[in-house]
Amino acid sequence: MEKKFSMVIVAKNLFDSVNSNAYEGYLCIEENRIAEKGIGQPSEEILSRADHILTFEEELVMPGITDTHTFFTGYAVFHLGADVSTVQDNEKGLTILKAYEEEHPSLGAMFGHGWDPKKWNQQEAEKMLEEHFPQKAVILFAADRSTCIMNQIASDIYKFTSDTCYPESYYRIMREYLNDRNFIEKEFSDYMEMMNSRGVTTVKEMGFDDFYGFTDYLKEMENSENLHLRIFFMSQPVGAKMNLEYARNMRDMFTGDKIRFSGFNRMTDGTISDHKGDLKEPYEGKLYTCSIQIPYEEIEADVLAADKEDFRWTLHAQGDGAVGKITSIYEKCKRVNGKLKNHHAITDMEFTDPKDLEKLGEIGAIAELYFQIMSLDSSKVLLETIESTIGKERGKYYWNRRKMLDCGMTLSGATDLPLMITSVPESIYYSVGGYLDGSEEPFQSENTLEVSELLKAWTIGGQKNLGMSHKLGTLEEGKLADITVFDKNLLVVDAREAKKAQVILTIMDGKIVYRG
Repeated sequence: MEKKFSMVIVAKNLFDSVNSNAYEGYLCIEENRIAEKGIGQPSEEILSRADHILTFEEELVMPGITDTHTFFTGYAVFHLGADVSTVQDNEKGLTILKAYEEEHPSLGAMFGHGWDPKKWNQQEAEKMLEEHFPQKAVILFAADRSTCIMNQIASDIYKFTSDTCYPESYYRIMREYLNDRNFIEKEFSDYMEMMNSRGVTTVKEMGFDDFYGFTDYLKEMENSENLHLRIFFMSQPVGAKMNLEYARNMRDMFTGDKIRFSGFNRMTDGTISDHKGDLKEPYEGKLYTCSIQIPYEEIEADVLAADKEDFRWTLHAQGDGAVGKITSIYEKCKRVNGKLKNHHAITDMEFTDPKDLEKLGEIGAIAELYFQIMSLDSSKVLLETIESTIGKERGKYYWNRRKMLDCGMTLSGATDLPLMITSVPESIYYSVGGYLDGSEEPFQSENTLEVSELLKAWTIGGQKNLGMSHKLGTLEEGKLADITVFDKNLLVVDAREAKKAQVILTIMDGKIVYRG
């Protein structure tokens, strides 16, 4: 009999992100699409027409995972230039840097990664850089990306210091390494492989300004067999103002299902722990609601100008004050049947006012949520921070994802990678179980989600965010075949044990891109 299907997937636990439960079923893949789907066991005729048959018993088969807030260009810094992770003194540091310089004589500036401040003293290291590299800019990034070592010429050229060594400051160096093909081709390949190993098939990637030429590389990769991650990229104005002409060009350039331009992104307030989050009421024991100035008028003008041309925005907000002001801005945007036409989103939403969530749900705003954010600190630190900044009473509205969903907001999963690396099992532990590291008792379990709701956020929610839910995000006939398989049925695993689950297979566009 003539073969019709490239593969047939038979699963005891099939979660399609349409229903809220898993069931026994099968998927027939023809080229890059789900040609047929059925409940129960496939017939012998169907199996006989398959090139390959994949059978799963205890595993969970689900749609490919979408991470709606990633930052590859920041992730790349962890691997840029010379590896100084083992350096403990200036002698070894100089040896490594001199060897790297000899191997790369054409480089104008020299970079390094992996610096450990606990091993190699910053003051001594910078003194060595001034002495031995007086005419060459040298920047060595810390392993945790929190700061860097640099000499004076580097500071003069790139206009930042070790005290301001964060992406929005060092964006000037990105044009150099994003256009270094020797570095970026392997780095991007490794990045895709790493994301596929987490079950991720689609990302919404943040790119500063005009992405500094990286879109030329993406265009070359668009129809390549080597592209195994869908890239929806946003422009984050950092070195220049919002550029609508660039947005128009990108929208026209990328029209396929693998790479597209997805609008604009911007930070509003900062972290609540640093008192930079914008609150509606003053911080505990303080007279102010935010320690920084936020140009909301400029933000509103940009959002409305972009919305007029049907470009979308995502705005990052942590405090309830910032979320409230963004809500007011989005209420002025175009709507169809009462819902936002251009699916504007808010990222993070750490502390929110339920009244704003009701408004956001009413207009159809999208939430990009860091379901793993609690992993960054211990329970002791997190709880002390909440109590010292907003107090216990307001603290009950922290990470209130339950209210967001109940109000009708579309939830989507995000990580701000490399801040966190995408992990659905980890997000179950924190955002379904409500657990914090170092605490046996859940934190405000009334604000948590069900596993099925979380899985939908990581799948169909992410594709609704991107405007691609008609093609991706669920396992249905006619949809593109992006599929993730976990070694355990996540719907029945105890949340406390969920972090042990692993991805064993990832399919993107009908092709296997990862086997665990």
